[in-house]
Formats: sequence, structure tokens, C-alpha cells
Amino acid sequence: MSALAAARLGFRCHIFTPENNSPASHVAFKTTIANYEDQDALRSFANESDVITYEFENIPIETALFLERLKPIYPSPSILAISQHRGSEKKFATDHGIKVAPYELVTNYTELERAITKLKTPSILKTCRFGYDGKGQEKLSDPNSAKKAWEKLATNDAILEQFVEFEKEISVIIARNNNGALEAYPPVENQHENHILAITLAPAKIEEATAKQALEIARTLAEALDLIGILAIEMFVLTNGQVVMNELAPRPHNSGHWSQDGAVTCQFEQFIRAISGQCLGSTKLVKTTKMVNLIGDAVNDWPKYLSTLNAKVHLYGKAETKPGRKMGHVNFID
Repeated sequence: MSALAAARLGFRCHIFTPENNSPASHVAFKTTIANYEDQDALRSFANESDVITYEFENIPIETALFLERLKPIYPSPSILAISQHRGSEKKFATDHGIKVAPYELVTNYTELERAITKLKTPSILKTCRFGYDGKGQEKLSDPNSAKKAWEKLATNDAILEQFVEFEKEISVIIARNNNGALEAYPPVENQHENHILAITLAPAKIEEATAKQALEIARTLAEALDLIGILAIEMFVLTNGQVVMNELAPRPHNSGHWSQDGAVTCQFEQFIRAISGQCLGSTKLVKTTKMVNLIGDAVNDWPKYLSTLNAKVHLYGKAETKPGRKMGHVNFID
């Protein structure tokens, strides 16, 4: 989707991926298939590029640092490093005055027991790296569930988060260019099924003061990170209307897919504008939008949405359908 947005602006995208038949390769100018550790392939890729970016966080930081020595890479590898580790995310947030759920870093079971004594249960045990869509996390309903959860995650780099009572999850996507200009999309509400984002409602049904608080968190993080690119911040709205940060992602985000049909400038075009040194587009919401993910076999229903007048279908071109895999989404406008 970023490659398609870039093409509309006259840019050509060169994709670097270890995967054969990746969706981006279907619509890109060129694709290099190689491992992230292949420095010869990385050097050749950089020589053919003007600006380098990434669309998910699980790229080895060494790869990003290697490329940074050759060409500009946005968002910077320092931001990538923070976003790759849940503990680093939370420390960065708290260092800049942003509230997060109480947490403790744990590297062994003894430390987990101490953390449970401090934070109590219910709590959430998560791996600090490589967790998404509910992977790499276990809910501890009571202290007796800790041993099994620790053994299941099989890690020495984890975080225990105190479970917070929240009314809803929201997110804000914000862009910043090399001139320091900022543009944020309105906060949206996210609804999950089995820890996977199922529905996003734009805009979120929240109080104005809550929305203002969420937008201020986004602006604070974007400026503190010296962001060039786009940043998604997932947050919890507590029962008292206060907002706490959950996680951040320095890339286009699933909760921003609504913008393809509901905003003046979609998040993918905004992303390309930001990293290529252009002025940012308007983030104004032009139509209330409900984004519904097509997960697993739900993608087989896509033909029926084509006959739904207010539905816009977006399929990803993934070769294989798997349970829990995001295969596409539908935006219902107005």
C-alpha cells in the first residue's frame, strides 16, 4: 500500500525482503530477495535507493545501522531500536512524562515472582521482543499461573505489566517531516478479537478532553523521537478518562487503514510524503469510517462486499490463508 501510494506521487519503490512472492513485490518497481544479514545485497540495494524505510519492526537493528551508513533511513534506526523492545518503549514514554501501566522487567522466574509480589495479579506477562497480535504474551489471573506462563514464553527478556481497567483502546497516527511539521489523524477506537485487531472506528467516541490528551501524547512522542516518517501510538482510555500509552509502531499501522477511504490524505501517502521531504497532507476526516479486518477464512467473503454500496475492499495479495492472518480489510464509509 505504501508502494502504491508512492507510485501515485511518481516515486519508484525497490523492495528488500527475504520472502518470495511478497505482496509488495507485486506492485513495486524492483524486488531484491535476500537475507537481512547479506551485506553485499544490502549495499547493492542502498546504491540503487535515495531514501530507505521499513514497514515492520522485526528487522535486525544491525541491518538498519548498516544501511544508515550508506543512505538516509527514516524513521531512524534509533527509533526502530526503541520500538523493538517493550521495556525501552515504556521507559522512553515515562522519561517524557507519559503515563504507562505499571511494569517490571524480568529476566528469570525469581524476578517474575518478585514482580508479581509488587504488581499483583491480574497482570500480563509479555516477551519484550517479537510480540504482536497476541503472540508472546500470557495473562496471569493469579500467582499460581506464573510458572506455566513463564515456561510457555521461554524467554529471558520479558516484561510484567499490571492489568489496568480500561474502557476502550484507542490509537493516534501522527506524521512528522524533516522540517518538523506535524499532522495527526483523529483518535480512533480499536476492538480486538483473540488479541487481533478486528474493527477500527473513526473517529473514536470519546470526550474532547480525552482526544486532546491522546493527541498531546502523540505530539510529545513524535518530537522527542525526532521522528521523520509516521508513528502509531496505541493507548488505553481508563474509566476516569485518563489516557495511558500501551505500544508504539514507527510505520503505517492497521488502525490507520480507515484513512484510505475516510481521510483527505491516507496514512500511506502521508508516510511517503514525510520520508521523501514533502509537505504533509491534510489528516482531516471526511467520512466516518468503520474498518473491518478480513482475518483468515473471512477473506473468502470479499465478493459480497463488492455489492455493498458503502464498502471499499482492500485485499493484500497474500498467497496463503492461515487462521489469525490478516488477508485484507473492508472500509465502510458514512
